[in-house]
Amino acid sequence: MSVGVVCDSEYNSPELEDHLARLKEICRLGVHRVPMRRLPALSDIRAVRAIRQIAGETEAQILHGHGAKGGAYARLAARQMGRDRPRTVYTPHGGSLHYSRLSVAGAAFLTMEQLLLPDTDLFLFVCRFEYDAFCAKIGQPRRAFSIAHNGVRADEIAPVEPDADAADLLFIGELRHLKGVDVLLAAMAALSERPTLSACIVGAGADRAALEARARRLGLSERVQFVGAMPAREAFRKGKLLVVPSRAESLPYIVLEALAAEVPIVASRVGGIPEILDGHEDLMVPAGKVDSLAAAIDDALNDLDRRRLVARRLSQRVAQRFSVDVMVDTISRSYDRLFTQTAAANAGLTAEPSAAVHS
Repeated sequence: MSVGVVCDSEYNSPELEDHLARLKEICRLGVHRVPMRRLPALSDIRAVRAIRQIAGETEAQILHGHGAKGGAYARLAARQMGRDRPRTVYTPHGGSLHYSRLSVAGAAFLTMEQLLLPDTDLFLFVCRFEYDAFCAKIGQPRRAFSIAHNGVRADEIAPVEPDADAADLLFIGELRHLKGVDVLLAAMAALSERPTLSACIVGAGADRAALEARARRLGLSERVQFVGAMPAREAFRKGKLLVVPSRAESLPYIVLEALAAEVPIVASRVGGIPEILDGHEDLMVPAGKVDSLAAAIDDALNDLDRRRLVARRLSQRVAQRFSVDVMVDTISRSYDRLFTQTAAANAGLTAEPSAAVHS
């Protein structure tokens, strides 16, 4: 199968550039950069046109959109290509599913999702939670669907030990309201019996300055370090206990990566996290509850050796159920079924997928 990638051109970092350079070596349909905005904007019209042109020039037979924006781009571009359009695959990633119809934005986003249902040939959900949320908020997929859990690579199933000077707590993720860093800071302030409790905040985002100011107001500035973004396995050395205080998630890679590295964890009971931590209720807390998070952190730090043993056992679950090999096999078989069904209905299409562009 020949594959190409379409991704945002507005965000850049040395790590991203290195990753894209490696992708260019294996993506026979190329790596294409197109300006993309998280929220709706007039630039979306140009983005859809660009993706339509890329799909036509590469003769892509599949347009696979990831996330609400990527999914909209892929399906709208295919719609503009007429009867002989590529098959469309959509993987929802939170996005519009995080909204409620009670808000104006939520009503608009979810209605847009409903309008695009007929343009979707296959849905690939990253977890059962996403499928259930999609059915509840948008409707039952009208065509084929599969659940392909996110997966980690085999070389990531290896322990990472914390540095000698590692902080007590570690957060890794985007610095925005949805990720709950403010809840983590409030929980630290609530643990007054731990006056030396420290945290390392790894990540970048629009809310960094506001979170640093919040840490100062809570008297935590000497104990909380903001270090910017870095690769997850490098970041794992900077803390003893990973805290994932998110208000909402789908199936977060950081939880899978942490468990693969045998890093102890406390996480919000949101999205697909319970599918990963099934049977370990003591590792999860209600989202947004400062007192619950503080108590869970305190319990974990009181018995960190046992938490490491739990993480070690969970790393075996990740290796078996949440691996890249399992994910790729599920997606490949779903592609094959899609083309087999299409070939049966349209003799002009091959049953062997030869080209796919992901956006």
